[in-house]
Amino acid sequence: MNWDWEKLQQRQQERNRGSGDNGGGMQPPRMDDVVEKIKNLKFSGGWLAVIILVVVIFLGSSMIYTIESNEVGVIQRFGKYLRTEQSGLHFKLPVGIESVNKVKTKRVYTEKFGLETAAEETRNNLISAEGMDVSMMLTGDLNVAVVPWIVQYRIKDPYNFLFKVEDVQRLIRDMAEASMRLVVGDRSINEVISKRQEIAVEAMERLQEDLNEAETGIDIVTVELGNTNVPPPVRDSFNEVNRSVQEREEMIYQARKEYNQVIPKAGGEAQKTIESAKGYSTERINRALGDASRFESQYKEYAGAQDVTRRRLYMEMLEEVLPGLGDKYIIDSQQNSLLPLLNLGKDTGRQNATQ
Repeated sequence: MNWDWEKLQQRQQERNRGSGDNGGGMQPPRMDDVVEKIKNLKFSGGWLAVIILVVVIFLGSSMIYTIESNEVGVIQRFGKYLRTEQSGLHFKLPVGIESVNKVKTKRVYTEKFGLETAAEETRNNLISAEGMDVSMMLTGDLNVAVVPWIVQYRIKDPYNFLFKVEDVQRLIRDMAEASMRLVVGDRSINEVISKRQEIAVEAMERLQEDLNEAETGIDIVTVELGNTNVPPPVRDSFNEVNRSVQEREEMIYQARKEYNQVIPKAGGEAQKTIESAKGYSTERINRALGDASRFESQYKEYAGAQDVTRRRLYMEMLEEVLPGLGDKYIIDSQQNSLLPLLNLGKDTGRQNATQ
């Protein structure tokens, strides 16, 4: 089929000359004229050649493809995996025989759980209502915690990524949620709030093990937790409980402080008393042993010379007792007067005067 180009151009020129007062220039053909020309088309060998040329160009262009530096190309022949091509210019069989799937292996993908979109998150850092069910988890001490988090990953194995799992994104989300719930379920609410980094590391390790077992070809880059807390309806009550716990801990600390001050002091005083008693006991025992030894030696002397020893003991006793008696009065009914043969008490007076 050929267009009657000469007649069409002639009419176009006449139409342009007729509209010269409107500014001149070539004007597009009217729709009626185009429809009429389409009705008057006729098949010919030239049109078939055009079609063949277009098909050849299309098939030739489908044989050349380019792989960027951040991706690889997975080639399939009649749907079956054939090879993996790296970055650069490559050739393949025409479309319909071989096809190429470009997989970005250096791109970091992000999955968010319990977070709003990036713009909203940057603006107010809140949790969306849709993500509330995902982020609400039961802790090991039977409390409910809001745990938002993100998972960042890369495609490590393009073959497994394309052919081993039907819906990789859904699988990642399901496994990430299962791993996080398992880790959070083993911890108390206070640990979930205060030990976010530790929980993120453990959840990342569990998730990577599950993905490797499922042969997804995914490599987890990082798992990061957002601001973990309790649900808003019970947040005030939870804060009150925390304040009570802190007050209890403070009172326990104060009691322990006083205990550490009083008990060691009392223990020291008790040990001092015990040591003093032991010293006194040792002193008394030694003194008693000395007295017993002295009495034994005196008894031996007494046994050898009883009369002399008796007089000696008597005189020694008088020597110890008389100086402390003061004035001495000797009364004898058989004697009319007392001769001052002994100056009893005089020596004591002199000693007192000398002192």
